[in-house]
Amino acid sequence: MTITATGAANAYAAVQQLTKSIPDAAGKADGGLGLPTAPVSGPGSFGSMVEKAVSGTLETGRAAESQALALAEGKASIVDVVTAVAETELAVQTLVTVRDKVISAYKDILNMPI
Repeated sequence: MTITATGAANAYAAVQQLTKSIPDAAGKADGGLGLPTAPVSGPGSFGSMVEKAVSGTLETGRAAESQALALAEGKASIVDVVTAVAETELAVQTLVTVRDKVISAYKDILNMPI
């Protein structure tokens, strides 16, 4: 699999768009997707797990971005940048896979006979 800077940038932008539709601590979502208005909280809740996963993916993307900027300034090696971008790509792919599994499970629940 070939990793390009454009692909990594697009993945990072997609993660940022994803986080815009997640409710904040006040329960407000700006994506207009009909998300719950009350926050789901608690240390073991599904909402906190998703929030941690998205935050971790964002941090990985920011680290890759800072490595790319450091490379442009001549302060980092290409190996560090490639490693950071590969980690970001893996984090985004994992997040997308989990999202797809959650959507699939939701659809399965909706299709269950009552």
